[in-house]
Parts: sequence; structure tokens; C-alpha cells
Amino acid sequence: MINYYEVAKAAKILRAVNHKLRQNIIALIQKQDKGRITVTEIYVLLRLEQSVASQHLAILRKAGVVTTQREGKFIYYSVNEAKLKNIEAQALELTK
Repeated sequence: MINYYEVAKAAKILRAVNHKLRQNIIALIQKQDKGRITVTEIYVLLRLEQSVASQHLAILRKAGVVTTQREGKFIYYSVNEAKLKNIEAQALELTK
């Protein structure tokens, strides 16, 4: 029997990365020398409202695509490359 809960969960993860702005955020993080960036840097570089950047980062974080690391008053965002590769592999498998 199909587990619709897991299917819905997978769909949310796919929707998280299937959004142009979130793809731009992921690409921006990946381009950073240290592979991490603050929300302030994201919204300044992408010319977004801070709340918009934070909302999209929350979606990516909930999907497990980005991770956070706190250093003092700063929270740094990094791409979870293993998760992103797994999402890509599963998507490719679905299209076969």
C-alpha cells in the first residue's frame, strides 16, 4: 500500500527546490568561498526584502537543503550538498 504521507513529504521537498528564487539562493551559497553566507548577505546580494529571504531560507531549511550554523549573533547558511544530490538522483529516477 502506498504511503501517502511520505509521498506528500517528498513533494514538499521537490517543491522547495523547484522555485527560481530558491534556486538562486542555493547557487549564491554554493558560490561563496567558504560555502556559507548570512541572511543579510543573501538579501543584499539578491536585492530582496529581508523577510522574503528569511521565508525562502526557512523553506529550504525545512526541506533539509540548507543547514545553519550559529557563530555569535550571526547565523550562517550552507547547502547540504548530500541532500541536494540525493534529491537530484531521486528526481532522475522518477523521470525514467
